[in-house]
Amino acid sequence: MATTTFDGNIPGQPSVPPDYQPSPTSDGARNINARDGEIHPGEIAVGVVIGRASEYFDFFVYAIASVLVFPSLFFPFDDRLDAVLYSFVIFSFAFIARPFGTVLFMWLQRRYSREGKLTAALFLLGISTVGIAFLPSYADAGNTGIVLLALFRIGQGVAQGGSWDGLPSLLALNAPHNKRGWYAMLGQLGAPVGFIIAAGIFAYMIANLSGLDFLAWGWRFPFFVAFAINVVALFARLRLVSTPEYARLLDERELEPVGLSELSHTQGRNIIIGALAALASYALFHLVTVFPLSWVQLYSNRALDDFLVLQMWGAALAIVGTVASGLIADRFGRRTTLGTLAALIAVFSGFVPTLMQGGETGQNIFILVGFALLGLSYGQAAGAVTANFAPRHRYTGAALTSDLSWLVGAAFAPLVALGLSANFGLGYVSLYLLSGAVGSLAALSLNRALEIRD
Repeated sequence: MATTTFDGNIPGQPSVPPDYQPSPTSDGARNINARDGEIHPGEIAVGVVIGRASEYFDFFVYAIASVLVFPSLFFPFDDRLDAVLYSFVIFSFAFIARPFGTVLFMWLQRRYSREGKLTAALFLLGISTVGIAFLPSYADAGNTGIVLLALFRIGQGVAQGGSWDGLPSLLALNAPHNKRGWYAMLGQLGAPVGFIIAAGIFAYMIANLSGLDFLAWGWRFPFFVAFAINVVALFARLRLVSTPEYARLLDERELEPVGLSELSHTQGRNIIIGALAALASYALFHLVTVFPLSWVQLYSNRALDDFLVLQMWGAALAIVGTVASGLIADRFGRRTTLGTLAALIAVFSGFVPTLMQGGETGQNIFILVGFALLGLSYGQAAGAVTANFAPRHRYTGAALTSDLSWLVGAAFAPLVALGLSANFGLGYVSLYLLSGAVGSLAALSLNRALEIRD
């Protein structure tokens, strides 16, 4: 589609009658913000970027705390390595819970409305996030603190599954044919942006507080910031979601939730291939963000605030790589782009031991090159095969594909990488990352339809 302005009518499809009314499942708050106007691609893109950046900020606040705070606060009874591994086990709970959250909130949307589902999901996310900020330590509450941490982490995962609003799918479907890669990467910018903000706050707190003050109260501040950002993001997304124009576009594109049984019977193959196609990106995601931070804390004398600043520079490179991925994908095709980056990640995996054990210079190269590759690959990872879904199944299929990609590729990456490197050496981390690259290449080789659509 070559137009860049939308009046609710899609070329080649029946026009919307003047007396069109949104379906009962789409009414509610949208009438408050109803406007006589048009939805531009840029406006949809803003909603996508704001929504994804707020979610990733929550994500990285917890991820960084899993390394720097939770091992000492909740697992002081064990040695440092095991304490971090226990923390990473709870870290994975959100990814396990996320698909269940998607199914639950899709049901709520079918029963009530899009706005109601999104509000409930972000409310749960905010409560779970700010709840972590008030948690008592193991010294104060014993195992109760650990149980509460696990429950709030599960709550975050359920909420993240329910926060799917369909904006990325809508943006991809309405993108001009020659700019699909460009529009696909916009939502992915939220990851490096969210990391930079989260890492910057933690770096500042570590540099300006004593170790005792940081563990006593300083670490809680980023969780309060995450709660505030969630509130702002909620209103920004509801402003767009609660308009008749947005509902009209969703309805015309058949972007409505369907039952899990129907989806699994008709689209199971596409979901599996979609979860594996971007496996290299998702595996690399935590191997340049969470894992190096834990490894440096345990086995290096580097100042953690300085290392976080280094990772922020890496995330800046990831932003450049993400933007470049849109241009590259539009020039050479998304399937070619993803396949080439998976091959480069496979090559990069072989240098993990040399770089991580190469002192500050080697670690710097690992972080900067790793983040650059992450931006180039992750920029096109979202919805890598969602074009294969029939229109009726695309809304739910895209959400579940993303959930399973995170679960298979990223959920256990910090736990596995740290456990392997500590017990068997960094060479096994190379094999782990290599397996993700091989999985991506295998899935892409099966997904010929992606090449056709490109």
